[in-house]
Amino acid sequence: MSHTASDQAELDTHEATLQASVRITPETAAEVRRIVLHLDAPEFYFPEGQSIGVLVPGPHPFGQRAHHRYYTIAHSRAAAGRGTELELLVRRCFYIDEVSGEEYPGIASNYLCDAQVGDRITLTGPYAAPFRIPADKESPLLMLGTGTGIAPFRAFLRRIYDQGQGWKGQVRLYYGARTGTELLYMNDLDNDLANYYDQETFRAIQAVQRRLIGDEGDALQAGMEEHAAEIWRLVQDARTHVYLAGMQKIADAFDATMARTAGSAEAWQALKQRLIEERRWSELTYQ
Repeated sequence: MSHTASDQAELDTHEATLQASVRITPETAAEVRRIVLHLDAPEFYFPEGQSIGVLVPGPHPFGQRAHHRYYTIAHSRAAAGRGTELELLVRRCFYIDEVSGEEYPGIASNYLCDAQVGDRITLTGPYAAPFRIPADKESPLLMLGTGTGIAPFRAFLRRIYDQGQGWKGQVRLYYGARTGTELLYMNDLDNDLANYYDQETFRAIQAVQRRLIGDEGDALQAGMEEHAAEIWRLVQDARTHVYLAGMQKIADAFDATMARTAGSAEAWQALKQRLIEERRWSELTYQ
């Protein structure tokens, strides 16, 4: 999720220092870096699951003085001595110009991936958490994500298991990747999600793209279709909360899979609308 900010003065900003930047995927896969930022202000607290904005100084195309991009906080903690440390997962992105057909680097992702330890980064926010934790700890939770969309789920799981003293409802995480090496998005150098594998309620289902042509969205769709019966059982439970994070394509794939399982698009859309109206549907997707 991103937009440009033509007037930086309108935003409440904070200065952070880049403390660490580590590539967590091999050279043969798309580059994803774990970036740790340190804020000197001890009064600032950023709960996991919230987002921060990153301001990239310009000038930029079309005359913008700063480019503004949101990133979900994967982890936050009190720094030794004073201040706060924030951890982001950043994928180096590129886009194709629809007119010229030329490839251009994404402004914010390349700015962060190229930054060096000690560089100063201007932040905005924090912004509200995209995912709400149900009050009932027995609520089933269904999470579906691709790429760096895993970041809010890493934070979410920390909150429900570590800070919430365990979760009694069934938790299912479906995650799609283009290759087996890209599953490192899910289990990076700290292998932090493995901490929850011994929880009786938690299960992660990883799906890898099996065709030569395709992306992590296609992989996730294949995984959803393979487990469609279990997913359908969960979404029919009146206590289940559904969370989607990653490419917009996964929301479309989820709709298609559930429509086939429900027997019609109308039957699925009626159930989805009930999830939305009852605030049991959360979506954080990007193009």
